[in-house]
Amino acid sequence: MSNNELDLFKEMMADVAPIKQDTILIQQKYQISESQLARRLAAQTLANGNIDYLSLDNANMVKPDDMIEFKRDGVQLAVFKKMRQGKYDIHARLDLHKKTLYQARDEVLAFLKQSQRLDIRTVMIVHGKGERSNPPALMKSFVTTWLEQISDVLCFHSALRQHGGTGALYVMIKKSAEKKQQTRDRHLNHRDA
Repeated sequence: MSNNELDLFKEMMADVAPIKQDTILIQQKYQISESQLARRLAAQTLANGNIDYLSLDNANMVKPDDMIEFKRDGVQLAVFKKMRQGKYDIHARLDLHKKTLYQARDEVLAFLKQSQRLDIRTVMIVHGKGERSNPPALMKSFVTTWLEQISDVLCFHSALRQHGGTGALYVMIKKSAEKKQQTRDRHLNHRDA
C-alpha cells in the first residue's frame, strides 16, 4: 500500500469508532432429563461392571409379540442380517424364565461379561414373551432396554421361531479389549515374520 493510499484510508476511517466487545450470555435451552443422563452414563462397557446403571425403574415397553431389533452405528448391515437370520453359531444361552427383574439384571450382566471374557461373540437370551405378566412383556421390555444401555452390545434381534421367536434374542457383543490386543499382536507378529 502506498503512502497516498494509506493516508486516504486513514482519512476515510477517521470518524469510525471501534466496536465494543459484546457480552453474550449463553443460556441452556433445554435441561437434560434423568433418563438422558442415565443413558449417557450407561454407555459403559461390560468391563466396568457397574450394574446400577441398568434401570429397574423404567423401560421402553414393548408388546409380547413385538419383533425386536437394535443395531449400533458401525455394525455392518451384512453382519446384522446374518445374525438376524440365525446364521451365527450360538455358544451360550441364558434363560430368564421365573427370574425377578433384580435377578435378571444381575444374570444378564454376568452372562455377557463371562461370554465376552471367553471370546463368545454371539449369544442368546431367552426372556419369554410375557403374555401373562402384568404389565405384559415386562421382562422382555427391561432386557431390551438394558441391552441398549450396554455399549459392548453391538446389536440384537428377536430369534427365529425354532429358537424361541419373539421370546428370545440373538445378541452380538464386542470383543474384549484383551482379545482385541491379542488379535493386534498376532497380526503384527505375523506381518513381521
